[in-house]
Amino acid sequence: MIAHSPPGPARKTPLEQRIRAAFQPIVDIVSGEVFAYEALVRGANGQSAAEVLSWVDDSNRREFDQACRVNAIRGAVEAGILATRAKLSINFMPSAVVSPNEDIQLTLRTAREVGFPLDRLMFEFAEPIESDVDHLRTIVRTYRELGFTTAIDDFGIGHAGLGLLANLQTDLLKLDMKIVRGIDASVPRQAIVEAMVGLARRLRMGLIAEGVETDGELAMLRALGVRLAQGYLLGRPAIGQLSAFPPLFNQGIGERRRRLA
Repeated sequence: MIAHSPPGPARKTPLEQRIRAAFQPIVDIVSGEVFAYEALVRGANGQSAAEVLSWVDDSNRREFDQACRVNAIRGAVEAGILATRAKLSINFMPSAVVSPNEDIQLTLRTAREVGFPLDRLMFEFAEPIESDVDHLRTIVRTYRELGFTTAIDDFGIGHAGLGLLANLQTDLLKLDMKIVRGIDASVPRQAIVEAMVGLARRLRMGLIAEGVETDGELAMLRALGVRLAQGYLLGRPAIGQLSAFPPLFNQGIGERRRRLA
């Protein structure tokens, strides 16, 4: 009998070799648990997301989108995400998706190869105002049918506003950091987020606050009813690693639990 060795890792495409994934936690600021890790693109030599995105044009947009998905899934598994209960959040470009059913096949195949559960995949998007809403709706419907979580990124600033929300509902909304920044000292920002909490609840959608950087912002978001948050205060992106949020935050959660016990 001839012994067969297990297949080795799939060979990376040239574009996959040029990029890596950095992971940043999205934290449940009530329980203190990590809800998800967002995969953020970086260059293989540490180049910023802005520099990497400058490499993308119409000729390689689809290839880049596919490469980011593969790198995110493989990188998260290598970093140990399967030992946690966290989801993996992947940014995608709707304009790079020609056929939702066909273009998702590489993602599905990669997840199967590394044993990543499909119900722990989350996809978030932010897209220019000229995007085809029907196309977006088809993508979101397809992804939900496959068991993925979906999210609108950068909500509340520019194109990702109420007009989009009126025509497209995802599982989650990510509040743009420009709304979150300095919210503890801004009554208008507090009113906006309070209204968004009520709207999200009415639409049965979750809400994630992006760009949390201070204890004051965190405390105000919690007081307003925001459950999920992301930002440097809770953990910075780490290339190839699951960034842990600061121990002081954990201690604060533990103290709140003791008071409620």
